[in-house]
Amino acid sequence: MSKPSLLLIPGSFCPPELYDQVVDPVIARGYEIRALHLPSVGLAADKGREGSLPTMYDDAAFIAQEAEKLADQGKAVVLIAHSYGGVPTTQSVKGLAASERKKQGKPGGIVRLAYMTSLVPAVGVSAAGVLAEVPQEQKLDLKIDETGWMYHDQPSATAAITVNHLTPAEGEAVIRRFARHSSVSFGGELTYPGYKDVPVSYLLCEDDLCIPPNIQKAEIDMIEKESGNKVRVTRIPADHCPNITSTQETIDWIVDVAEQAQA
Repeated sequence: MSKPSLLLIPGSFCPPELYDQVVDPVIARGYEIRALHLPSVGLAADKGREGSLPTMYDDAAFIAQEAEKLADQGKAVVLIAHSYGGVPTTQSVKGLAASERKKQGKPGGIVRLAYMTSLVPAVGVSAAGVLAEVPQEQKLDLKIDETGWMYHDQPSATAAITVNHLTPAEGEAVIRRFARHSSVSFGGELTYPGYKDVPVSYLLCEDDLCIPPNIQKAEIDMIEKESGNKVRVTRIPADHCPNITSTQETIDWIVDVAEQAQA
């Protein structure tokens, strides 16, 4: 079986270049992988996008569009989602699983979902709903500008929660690379449980303060209950942004996910 094509779906506020540290080495290992720029992620730290605020469903439609392009080329597709990206990624699978496309006489399709310390809600629950379970002292202090785009008013405080494996100075430098993010996207409730359609892998980050391990474990339990299938779980001692702070472990995990998709 040929190698799958990988789409990496970033977390909130994250432009695709924040994943270059893992994307480029995975490409060097012989895999096709690309990080997407979600509609809900703005263009810069001080700039959103023109027009109406993008929703979680807009993100899901964009992911589905990119996955379908690859599937129509006959490619097996793996979706790798980080943080908020887990919600629209799950939503996007509808009608695109390789098994479903095969029934329709179509080539390719999504063959695996891989969640990297992600938000994975049950049907009817939003990103905000999952985050409501995070202890108050670990919640991010987000501000919303006059156009409805969220931003981090205190980069040092955000860094202490999201990239707590870095020094304060290093962490703040990372947060200052974040873009703005659509405030309405966190409210979109999941309507389609894509994790029922394809095998699932999960990178559980044990030192994550943003999505604590107990929430990650609860999501894994939910996926297994709803799908009736075991989740392939990999645990590493990483914070919320392993793509930046635990790069080699993340690269190895992505390659392992890709290899599992070929099995």
